[in-house]
Amino acid sequence: MKVIRSIGLALSWAVLACAALMLSHAPSFAQAPQDPGDQPGIEADESYELPPEYQKQMVFYRTAEAPGTIIVETSERHLYLVQPGGRALRYGIGVGRDGFQWQGLLSIVKKAEWPDWTPPPEMIVRQPYLPRFMAGGPGNPLGARAMYLGGTVYRIHGTNQPQTIGTAISSGCFRLVNNDVMDLYDRVPVGTKVIVHQKPAI
Repeated sequence: MKVIRSIGLALSWAVLACAALMLSHAPSFAQAPQDPGDQPGIEADESYELPPEYQKQMVFYRTAEAPGTIIVETSERHLYLVQPGGRALRYGIGVGRDGFQWQGLLSIVKKAEWPDWTPPPEMIVRQPYLPRFMAGGPGNPLGARAMYLGGTVYRIHGTNQPQTIGTAISSGCFRLVNNDVMDLYDRVPVGTKVIVHQKPAI
């Protein structure tokens, strides 16, 4: 009987230990929501310094597209504004996460300073904690400027999370730090051609 009781106690402790281990490794949905791409209410740390690869810079860039064209290279996490003489202004960007990346040819149909944000219904389904409307301002996930692409829900916009530049985190939009998006905004008019490449050119 003592042997059976000892075995039973040992099994009970083993079950408790396994349960504790599972709980310690379980995801905390309060801390890590399933769709953490947008964080309304957070104000950007404008002193954040991007890694050199994602800082705005003039680069050599060969393309047949006319100066003034925007080319987004999703896989590189870079946006290029074509310049004369085989050059381009290159900006670091955040892009859509897996399942939200796309490619195509659109144009800028609207521009806005400190844009309001109305998350589309499909985003609300994924992130029910989001506000249904948020006025433009420093805590708005669209940041300081937005350029709206075609008749889609996609935009080139700023961000209140500069640390996400160079990552795949959005729902399909392209984000730049606020200083960069303001610079780009001042350089391109409505009607600007925007080419989005999802994979590297072969």
